[in-house]
Amino acid sequence: MPARSTINAILDRAGLVTKEPRKRPRSSYRRFVYARPRDCYQIDGTTITGLPLGRVCVIEVLDDCTRTLVATRACWAETTADAIAAVNTAIADYGAPAIVLSDNGTAFATIGRRGGTQRSRFAQNLDRHGVRLIHSSPYHPQTCGKVERHHQTFTKWLTASGHQPETMEQMQAVCDEYQARYNTQRWHSAIRATPAAAWAAAPSLGGPTSLPAQADASIYAVRVDQSGRVWMHGTSITLGRARTGQTMTVVIDGLHANVHDHDGHHLGHLTLDRDRRNQGQLIA
Repeated sequence: MPARSTINAILDRAGLVTKEPRKRPRSSYRRFVYARPRDCYQIDGTTITGLPLGRVCVIEVLDDCTRTLVATRACWAETTADAIAAVNTAIADYGAPAIVLSDNGTAFATIGRRGGTQRSRFAQNLDRHGVRLIHSSPYHPQTCGKVERHHQTFTKWLTASGHQPETMEQMQAVCDEYQARYNTQRWHSAIRATPAAAWAAAPSLGGPTSLPAQADASIYAVRVDQSGRVWMHGTSITLGRARTGQTMTVVIDGLHANVHDHDGHHLGHLTLDRDRRNQGQLIA
């Protein structure tokens, strides 16, 4: 029997083999990042084990643009109360962001109730600061990847430092030491500076009074009209008449659009067709 390579060559000459498309070059990938400090804070908790005080959680709040660690809180578990305390510390020390990005953990997400939903205390706290909450979702370019990767940096430093905290107070002191060192001493390859230097060098800051800026994406706060659509520069996306009057956050990265409701939930996505005025219904 002929070798597989010989069979493929024969089929190729006969036009019976469809060649695989070339892989997308790495140079074509863009780093999705907000343009200004305080455009977006990412928040997430990580579990630390193997310490004398036992199993603990560290909630970290990271500025998306500069990678500045704007808050770090040691606690026993990722609770709503501790998440609120962490983000409030970030706001007190660095100012309120335009949006906060979190996962769908119980400390952050809206609670389902019979006959409806109850907005989470974490979201309500952000409302008081004028901050919009968005949850990371599939097909959403603004994932919590930066803060999740940062957890690894922290745990590696903690192991190498030799710190062995025996109380929660000692653990918080360790977190505070790490935050100061990370922001002022660690050179970050993605921003080509230390986080503190990148923040200080920024020409302007974001915040609740302005939509977050993107170098490679557009973000819109748009109201659903009576026909159940949202419009951006003459292009519409259909959400349904049941959402008439609601304000949505639409993130457009190239030809990919994602829509989030007021509670930060990801409603769906679609690929835009520039030749169409009406883009049709979202893909959930």
